[in-house]
Amino acid sequence: MKRAAPAALAALSTLSLAALTSCGGDSGSDTDSAEKPAATAQQEKQQTPEERLKQLVITKADVSGMTLSDADVASSDNSEFAFAKSPQEVTVEKPVCAPLAHAMNQLPLGEPQADLTRSLSSDATKPFTYVMLMAYESGKAEAALAGLSKAVGACTGGFTAKANGNTSAYDSVTAEKPVAEAGDESLAFRSTLTFRGATHSVHTQAVRSGDVVAVYFSVDGMAMVNARPSDAKLSAAVVKAQNAKLG
Repeated sequence: MKRAAPAALAALSTLSLAALTSCGGDSGSDTDSAEKPAATAQQEKQQTPEERLKQLVITKADVSGMTLSDADVASSDNSEFAFAKSPQEVTVEKPVCAPLAHAMNQLPLGEPQADLTRSLSSDATKPFTYVMLMAYESGKAEAALAGLSKAVGACTGGFTAKANGNTSAYDSVTAEKPVAEAGDESLAFRSTLTFRGATHSVHTQAVRSGDVVAVYFSVDGMAMVNARPSDAKLSAAVVKAQNAKLG
């Protein structure tokens, strides 16, 4: 359901580099020796967006009794249920609904600098909760969540998304109360779809904390494989644990 999208690296601050080269006079002067350690320490504190997300993302130590994986389900050519590897591959007959298709297929919202995904479950036969984190430039996280919120309101009657010969037809989209509100803003919604003659409900929640957005998505893959109805609830333990790490 997900691909690992390439993400831009954040540039190191040129100010700290300038501090190493702009001082004149004797290289052993008190001023030079005082500035070098400070500049070096500042440079070492700089993080790429990817590094920042890796520090924020949920780990096995944060939840007990659950299996955690960072496997990229959609990257497998043998995955019958792979949908798309990038947002650019997805077309939606109602463009306003595109953020919904992205959120429910572990595809980035808007234009993040970096993103990563983890999947968690208490048992391979139980519903999976996917956690996708995205880091943005200033102001773009708010825009990404605003687009998702607009889509929830505009696509209540459902929509169809296509990618690489795959089709996902969602019958309805309904706003619901978040499992756990956190950060600067939260939203949640339930979607229904029919697959192999069975109706499935999947749940999604999004949380913005500063310039980082977390999207939680739950699905019962085994129910889909076995063509039995399902209602995959988000794991409250996973949502709360990841929210706590976002701050």
